Amino acid sequence: MSSTTDIDDYDRKILRALQENADYSMAELGEKVGLSHTPCWRRIKRLEADGIIRSRVTLLDPNKLDLSVSLLAQVNMSRHDEATRQAFEQAVLEIREIIECYSISGDNDYVLKITVKSVSQYEQLLKNTLLNLPGVASISSDFALKQVKYTTQLPI
Repeated sequence: MSSTTDIDDYDRKILRALQENADYSMAELGEKVGLSHTPCWRRIKRLEADGIIRSRVTLLDPNKLDLSVSLLAQVNMSRHDEATRQAFEQAVLEIREIIECYSISGDNDYVLKITVKSVSQYEQLLKNTLLNLPGVASISSDFALKQVKYTTQLPI
């Protein structure tokens, strides 16, 4: 994968523009960043090949889909061997309600960002699934009261 030193100002303009709107036509994008169609297209293909652009997605409004409960769950593991960590991480990948998972430093081992329809749905997920994941000793959950900031745009 290319490092950030391999991208120039045009690449950064393209990346910023695509983070705003991945649906720009090539003509619109080229005009926005100051390149003609073909050089712009080639740069995008290179950024994709280098793994800098991982995918293009559609962002959904969770509230309009009745998924208005967001929470962070801090996970403490009972064991810290490689096999247990791999089994836990693989299991997490299969749970749709977990939309982010990070291995972290500090008092906890992992933090999970979870989105569900209701507190009772989370209670069922916690009791029936999360507490039964490989190596889990305990889970502490914090419910979001209000979303102050949300972005998928990296500060490039």
